[in-house]
Amino acid sequence: MSAIRAYLKGLVEEAKRPASSVALLSELVPRPQPRRRFDEASLQALAESIRAQGVLEPLLVRPVEGGKYEIIAGERRYRAAGMAGLKEVPVVVLEVEEKAASAIALMENLQREDLNPYEETIGVLDLLALELGKSRDEVVRFLHRMRNEKGGKATPNVGGSPEAQKVEEVFRLLGRMTWDSFVKHRLPLLRLPEDLKEALEGGAIPYTAALELKKVKDDGLRKALLEEVKAGLSLRDLKARVREALRREEAPKPWYKEVVARLSRLDLEALPPKKRRLVEEKLRELEAVLL
Repeated sequence: MSAIRAYLKGLVEEAKRPASSVALLSELVPRPQPRRRFDEASLQALAESIRAQGVLEPLLVRPVEGGKYEIIAGERRYRAAGMAGLKEVPVVVLEVEEKAASAIALMENLQREDLNPYEETIGVLDLLALELGKSRDEVVRFLHRMRNEKGGKATPNVGGSPEAQKVEEVFRLLGRMTWDSFVKHRLPLLRLPEDLKEALEGGAIPYTAALELKKVKDDGLRKALLEEVKAGLSLRDLKARVREALRREEAPKPWYKEVVARLSRLDLEALPPKKRRLVEEKLRELEAVLL
C-alpha cells in the first residue's frame, strides 16, 4: 500500500490549506462513501480507543455551502467520535473539486484492512469509472473486452489505448493484483445471488467459498451449503460437495419426467381434432392404469 499512501500524500499536500485545524462534529457532513456498512462492534472498539487517546489521525474534509465541511475520508472516526462523546475532531481542510475528493475517498477506502472482497471489487470499479469517465457497467464491459483481446477472442481494438493504459496504471498503483486477475477472479462476484452477496459483504464467508456456492443452481441446496460454510465447512469439503451437486444436476432426467413436463404444458384445445382425440384416448388409458 506504500504506492497508494505516497499518491494520497501528494494529493493532500497539494490541496490542503496551510495548517490543520479542528472542527465541531456539528459542522461535518458525511458524503456518499464507497464503504457500504459500518460494523457496530468495531465502531464501539474505536470509540473506546478515542475516549482514551483521542482522534489520532485527522479527518480529511473540504468546505461546502452553509459553513459546513464535507468528510472526504474519516467517516468511521467521525461516527466513533460521536459515540465517544466528543464535540470536535482534528481535520485537514482540502481545497479540492468533486473528482479529486472522490479519488481520495476511494483510495482511502481501498487501504482499509477490513475491506472484504466484494467491497474492494466495487471500490476498484468506482475508481476506474472515475479515471475513465465511464459508468461502472461500462468499465466492466471494457475490462472484459481487454481480456478477450488478450486471449485472442476478439479483434484488437482497445488494447494499448490510452484508456487501457489508465487501467494498467490504476492496478500498478493499487499493487494488489493485475487487471487480468481482477477480471477473472473478482468480477464474477458481481453476479452472485443475493444471499451469497449478503454473506460475503457481512464477512460471514470468504470470496472463494462464495464463488464455489455460486455454481449451485438449486436455491435450497445452495442455502443449506451456505449455512454449513458459515458453521465452518472447509473450502476443500465444500468443493467436493459442489462437484457432487453439479453431477446430480447434469445427470439426464428419466424420459417419463420429460413426458410429464410436456403434458403439463399441453393445451388440448389447440390440437387438431384427430390428434386431440388420439391424445385423449391415450390419457384415458393411462388414467385407467394408474387407478
